[in-house]
Amino acid sequence: MDFLVLTKAGGILGPVAQILGWIMEALFRFTSTFGVMNIGLCIILFTIVMKLLMLPLTLKQQKSSKLMAVMQPELQAIQKKYKGKNDNDSMMRMNVETKAVYDKYGTSMTGGCLPLLIQLPIMFALYRVMYNIPAYVASVRHYFDLIIEKLPSGYTSSPVFTELAETHRLAGMDYTNLDKVVDLLYKLTDKQWDELAGAFPAIRDVATAAGENAIAAINGMQQFLGMNIAYTPFNVLKEFMNSGSDVSIVTALIALLIPILSGLTQWYSTKLISATQPQANSEDNPSAAMMKSMNVYMPLMSVFFCFTFPLGIGLYWVMSSLLQVVQQLGVNAYLDKVDIDELIAQNVEKANKKRAKKGLPPAKVNTNYGETLKNMQLEEEKEEAKRAAKVAKSKKIAEESTAYYNQNAKPGSLAAKANMVQKYNEKHNK
Repeated sequence: MDFLVLTKAGGILGPVAQILGWIMEALFRFTSTFGVMNIGLCIILFTIVMKLLMLPLTLKQQKSSKLMAVMQPELQAIQKKYKGKNDNDSMMRMNVETKAVYDKYGTSMTGGCLPLLIQLPIMFALYRVMYNIPAYVASVRHYFDLIIEKLPSGYTSSPVFTELAETHRLAGMDYTNLDKVVDLLYKLTDKQWDELAGAFPAIRDVATAAGENAIAAINGMQQFLGMNIAYTPFNVLKEFMNSGSDVSIVTALIALLIPILSGLTQWYSTKLISATQPQANSEDNPSAAMMKSMNVYMPLMSVFFCFTFPLGIGLYWVMSSLLQVVQQLGVNAYLDKVDIDELIAQNVEKANKKRAKKGLPPAKVNTNYGETLKNMQLEEEKEEAKRAAKVAKSKKIAEESTAYYNQNAKPGSLAAKANMVQKYNEKHNK
């Protein structure tokens, strides 16, 4: 399926997107009671609601990251211990020791991934809803249906309709499916609405239940900061560059600013999140270097995609990242006050309840992670001292040997070499 086709999501995303669509519908009806029917405003409110709903999962994931920062030295010590040992027995022992560390802290190897796995379908479904508002928001879809009802039979074969479909890269779609027609109408610009109305005059006078012109109502709902949220920033800027364009410089600047803000806010929110993540050595953990690169490349990709996606998507990304920054500042402040020993005790208690159900003995609570880390550091210092002593001893032996063989001769001379042979024989014939 073409990525640009705005049909409803299927598979596992379908039910999730449908639920999110109900939330968007409720928000649209809520603002309508105050006489405000604006999709851009609903996107902002929708973003706030989604951030609040996903806050528990965010906290769970951040707590897991804080715990990983505490566990990291022990996990790295195990990796270092078995570095270069790829035989089956070593790998099994490494897995057992690693699991023991996770058990000691009352967590699991997949504990930090679970919240993310839950969020992923929600995130993908969110984009589907943002990309195609009419498909999921019945109150918005109603206005498009009013237009379609007045179109004559065979309108999909009209040259104007065909040209509009080709312009938006939706040519060849099965337009007997009215969802596909709505997909196309949702992307029309003001000029393209005029072209369609010129070909089918009957739609000019279509009115809503409130007596408002349906086309004017659709354009009003899609306007935000002087732009139609169904347009892409690239198309707005392209139109602005054309001579005789009615796109103002303010509109063009806003279209340019949204992708840039999307990248900047995403970069800053990622930076705040990284402050709570365990800092691993890139030499011992290659994925750490990859994550640092992703923290730079992902915001840049966000800027690129934002130029080619509808402005509604860009507005959602900007609002989402701004709220993420505010939320992350609060989460970081909260985590700074969290007692890590208490967090470990709570995790172990939960893990022991699960172990009891399986008939397994309870795991011991690690009540002093600082002492554990201190002991590990002492052991590492002892090993380092032993290595340094061996290096110093080898160096001393080499220096003594060189001094012995170079007695009474210039170092490196022929006499020194002859002296070396003589001294060697004298030393080993004793």
